Amino acid sequence: MNPLVELNLALILFLPWFTILAVLFWKFPRQPRGWARTLFDSASLLLAVIAAAAGMYWSMANADPTFGHMWQQVLATSVSYGLFLLVVTVALVVRWRWLRSRALPPSPSTAAAAATGALS
Repeated sequence: MNPLVELNLALILFLPWFTILAVLFWKFPRQPRGWARTLFDSASLLLAVIAAAAGMYWSMANADPTFGHMWQQVLATSVSYGLFLLVVTVALVVRWRWLRSRALPPSPSTAAAAATGALS
């Protein structure tokens, strides 16, 4: 097998699944969609791919070679997939909290105090 393909095999094999997860992350929820959300989503997905690639290269370099190349690929795939999911999951939670805080209307006591100028 080509050494370059062998080194990147875990990422190549999971690329279709990473693409499906990335599209779902990007598309849902559909609103609100603005420049800040687009920037956050782009940065999150870029970080997820970088983490997956770094984990894959780390595990290929640190897997025990006495068990053969198959173990290197299994470990690389597992670590790569786990890191991708970790970053996307953290980004989902952060984005959910961020969007929820933007969507919450002010409480009635805060709105009344603001109307009377008590918060100024």
